[in-house]
Amino acid sequence: MAASLRLGRRGVLFGLRLSNVNKCLWATHSWQDHVRHFFQSPWVLGVSPLKVEMPALSPTMEEGNLVKWLKKEGEAVAAGDALCEIETDKAVVTMESNDDGILAKILMEEGSRNVRLGTLIALMVEEGQDWKQVEIPPPDAAAPPAKQAAAASAVAPAAPSPPPPPKPATSGPLRLSPAARHILGTHGLNPKLATATGPRGLITKEDALNLLKKAPPSKATPATVASAAPIPVPTPAAAPPPPGARPNIPPLSVPGKPGAPGTFSEIPATNVRRVIAQRLTQSKTTIPHAYASVDCDMAAVMQLRKDLAKEQVKVSVNDFIIKAAAVALKEMPEVNVTWSGDGPRALDSVHISIAVATDKGLITPIIKDAATKGVQEISANAKALAQKARDGKLLPEEYQGGSFSISNLGMFGISGFSAVINPPQACILAVGTSRAELRLCEDDQTLRTQQLMTVTLSSDGRLVDDELASRFLDKFRANLERPQRMALA
Repeated sequence: MAASLRLGRRGVLFGLRLSNVNKCLWATHSWQDHVRHFFQSPWVLGVSPLKVEMPALSPTMEEGNLVKWLKKEGEAVAAGDALCEIETDKAVVTMESNDDGILAKILMEEGSRNVRLGTLIALMVEEGQDWKQVEIPPPDAAAPPAKQAAAASAVAPAAPSPPPPPKPATSGPLRLSPAARHILGTHGLNPKLATATGPRGLITKEDALNLLKKAPPSKATPATVASAAPIPVPTPAAAPPPPGARPNIPPLSVPGKPGAPGTFSEIPATNVRRVIAQRLTQSKTTIPHAYASVDCDMAAVMQLRKDLAKEQVKVSVNDFIIKAAAVALKEMPEVNVTWSGDGPRALDSVHISIAVATDKGLITPIIKDAATKGVQEISANAKALAQKARDGKLLPEEYQGGSFSISNLGMFGISGFSAVINPPQACILAVGTSRAELRLCEDDQTLRTQQLMTVTLSSDGRLVDDELASRFLDKFRANLERPQRMALA
């Protein structure tokens, strides 16, 4: 009986102690919530950002150069405000903000080149938030492997002694690819040491690179040898170069020193140059070009220009050419077409693209609805667009969507040339300079001096055949030789 009472008393005491522990735990629970809330607050983890990524500012843009930031960190930004200037594949375009907020962090500095589309360039926060506490996203996952590789290379044991030079593995006549010949000749390697893996014993580029990896590095550069041995020492006659190899000439020039024969300097290509190269290659390889030329008598246009100059109206010969081409396209809508993936596509309006040479390359701003505009209005539009093109300030809608292109090299003294079609357009007109020639007049059989100008039409053979191109050039010549016809048309 006494033992059972003692056990019951111990059970009661244990239950009381357990209840006290639970009370303490419940009392501390609110404090833990405060701590957890503190560490999960934006003040500690940072403010959630609004991401600003590199946008596609033109249909053919794949990457851009960040020219200038127009807003500073901590500055308020409204939707529609200009954030920065970006050089696309066509021009320098102003990027506008899509959100209201504060520019918190600039991730891509001014002058950053070849920034891919979708790359994070800046961070914004909403209004009222602390922009200094913006949470910066972690870098790409490609960085840790690089660090691990660097650490592994640092811990790696010392490299073994270089292996002895390989023995010649190629016998018989040597056959080298151009890339292999260049690599072997540049580094002064004997092509007979390379193991040919190409067809019929051809030494490929990979074979030359494998031989370059096996070759022991030189102990001193030519400059070091020259400085260490100022006293001339007679040397035996140099062995003749192996057959098929080129002389060992450095391919790159050294900055600050005159270039040796055969050297070159690499020039970084701008986005505009790269896109021009792509589009020209696409045009010449995918479009069947056909060419037709005609001589136009410019006497009437020259006289009309003099009459307008007396009335303080200054227009150029190129303005008349634009007008004549636009009127001819309006009269012949079958030429005012483009080629799409499904076939021909007829255009409702006549937009003339004019080629303008800039420091960064050729660009074609557009004179819209040129057929309905007067020569004076065309002249004003052409001058304004040409200046914007040279300044790199063209908007995308000012150089996209043309239906016909004109390239005029007459002011450079070029008598005639053939231009490359600007896809997806069907034609481009190449204009040369005017020249004075004596020609027999059929009416009275007398010789007269004529101001002749040669134009060449490059046309897409899939859309404009030779007969259609000839009729178009005939109407174009009639518009120039009788300018009043353009007003009537």
